[in-house]
Amino acid sequence: MDSSGKLEKERQNLDALKEQVQRNNQLSEKMVDILTSFESRLGRLQQTILPIYNEMENLQLKKTNIEKTMFALDRVIMFHDVCPRVESIILGRPNGSDGLNEFLDAMEKLREAQNYFEKNNPQSVELENVSSLFKTGGDSIQREFKEILLKHSRHVQPAILVDISTNDDELITDDSSSVSSISHFSEIVSSDLIRLADWLISQSRDEYMNVYARVRANTLTKSMTTLKEYQKTGSAGSTNMAIGQTMGSPSVKSKFPHRSEITVTRKTSKRIQHVFEKKANRMFLKASQTLGQSTGLNLGTRRPTLIENREDIVDEQEMENYLISVIALQKLMQAELSLMVGIIPIKHHHQVFQIIIQESLANIVHEGENIATRAKRCIHRKEFANLFVMFPILKHLAAMKSEFERTMEGCDPTIRGQYSIILNTLHSTGVRTLEEIVESVRTDNSMGLPRDGTVYQLTSDVLVLMEQLLDYIDSVGPLLAQVPLYNNMVSHHITPPEKYKYLLGLYIKKVLSQLNLMLVNRSDSYSEPGVKYLFRLNNCHYVVKSLQRSALLDIVSLTEPECENTYDEMIASHKKSYQQCWNRILGFIVNVDDVQVINGKLKDKDRNIIKERFSGFNKEIEEILKLQRGYTIPDVELREGLKRDNKEFVLPKYSAFYDKFSQSSFTKNPEKYVKYTPAQVSAMLDRFFDVAA
Repeated sequence: MDSSGKLEKERQNLDALKEQVQRNNQLSEKMVDILTSFESRLGRLQQTILPIYNEMENLQLKKTNIEKTMFALDRVIMFHDVCPRVESIILGRPNGSDGLNEFLDAMEKLREAQNYFEKNNPQSVELENVSSLFKTGGDSIQREFKEILLKHSRHVQPAILVDISTNDDELITDDSSSVSSISHFSEIVSSDLIRLADWLISQSRDEYMNVYARVRANTLTKSMTTLKEYQKTGSAGSTNMAIGQTMGSPSVKSKFPHRSEITVTRKTSKRIQHVFEKKANRMFLKASQTLGQSTGLNLGTRRPTLIENREDIVDEQEMENYLISVIALQKLMQAELSLMVGIIPIKHHHQVFQIIIQESLANIVHEGENIATRAKRCIHRKEFANLFVMFPILKHLAAMKSEFERTMEGCDPTIRGQYSIILNTLHSTGVRTLEEIVESVRTDNSMGLPRDGTVYQLTSDVLVLMEQLLDYIDSVGPLLAQVPLYNNMVSHHITPPEKYKYLLGLYIKKVLSQLNLMLVNRSDSYSEPGVKYLFRLNNCHYVVKSLQRSALLDIVSLTEPECENTYDEMIASHKKSYQQCWNRILGFIVNVDDVQVINGKLKDKDRNIIKERFSGFNKEIEEILKLQRGYTIPDVELREGLKRDNKEFVLPKYSAFYDKFSQSSFTKNPEKYVKYTPAQVSAMLDRFFDVAA
């Protein structure tokens, strides 16, 4: 295509473009006209609508103000009308959970009205009416709290307390049945009390806490009192009576039917036996039987001491009951601590708690002091075996001390110190018991010496007492550990339980030393040497045999390894001393070498000497037989051995004398002087120590 064609084409394109531009300009002008018209109309609309909008806003504000005014007016009217509307509720009682909800709601309305009138019209009659009704309602709430508390504060049944106490891990080692729990209030009752207490606290009406403390204190005291009555009745042997008297409420009867009551009581008695095994009586019976079988000395039913006043006896049953009471009190105290949660503010727990426990704790302390007082009278009368039942009590009380202190943590020091008073009182009594046993042995002059030289009653009593102490090693050991005289003699490297055995060994060693010294001193009052040494021999032999027969020797040997050898040496010494009684007899049949028999003939002087010797021997052997057949050696082995020793000591010398002179012509009447052959003398010696011979 040539240039003229291209130019023509470009001109055509330019004409088309100009045509398009012109058309666009026309459209723009039309759009501007439309927008200008719309703007004009919108301005006219705004001028018309804006006043209407402002008027609607003013009307809405007026409506809101009217509604607020009506609400405030209704509220004011409600405050003025609250008394008539809730009076019937307030003058009633908040009975049951639903009733309590309604009552507390009514009290909240009164409180709001009271606050309104105090702020807006403090001089109004309405305030006086509302305040009076609010106070009445507050009094009703406090009264309801007390009534609910009194209604549901029932003492814990004694069978439950005994069951809980005797199932304590400190006391028994066997598998036991499930322990009954102490549950004072149901969940509903506890919830109601907490809500009432919260309201009272919110209104600063804390006098309810004093009511709570008094009611719970009385309940705790009643629980302990019925337990004591139950124990007394049970110890009297009337199980059914005890159950009938202490479990009289219908609810308890339904829970503990007749058969179950008997089962619980029997099971409890069996458990108590795991703690207290009637050790003193059993040990005495064992010692008496062993002594009777091995020595022929029959103690029968003799007790170590004569009981003069049974009212002063601290018996085993009483100590069982006392320990159970202490454990029961501990359990009840712990239950009271748990019971206060939610009802009593935490900051007041200690103050309220010590009011609750004060009387019951004081009663327990008083009972412990009473036991100690009567125990001291037993000590004065030297009825020591009756006091040994205190030792396991001390052990368990000491083990419970830390738990008691934790329970009473935060209480007044005088309250916290009550348990220590119990421990210290019984501890000092226990130590004094042990000390008085030693002193009683050392200064014994309570009874006359046996005329027959048999075992002294005090010797058997002391050995019985010492053997009983073996059952209380873990109780007596801690007591002795606090006595410097004994504790200083034990190496610090020795630890319990070996330490306690060592301490008991030291104590028994001291008792035996005083016993030996006393026996020697008392035996000096015998005028006849034979019975004096037989008395020492009998008692010494009895002691060593008693030590060997029981575990006493093992305990004493811890501190005195040569104990058995020492007693054997003492026995040998006493035997040797006893043989001195033969000196007068032997003086007639020995040292006769100066008498010469020549060809069967004697000088007149020699004849007279032989006559005197035979006559003197006959007289002395008859007198000593008369004396010593009345002496007693209870132990068969010792008795026969001593007879054998006498024969070996006397017969060879008499036989030599008899063989040498009996056939000599020292007299015309030999039967007058030669009265006893060696065989007859041997038979006479066999009749020694036999009063029936």
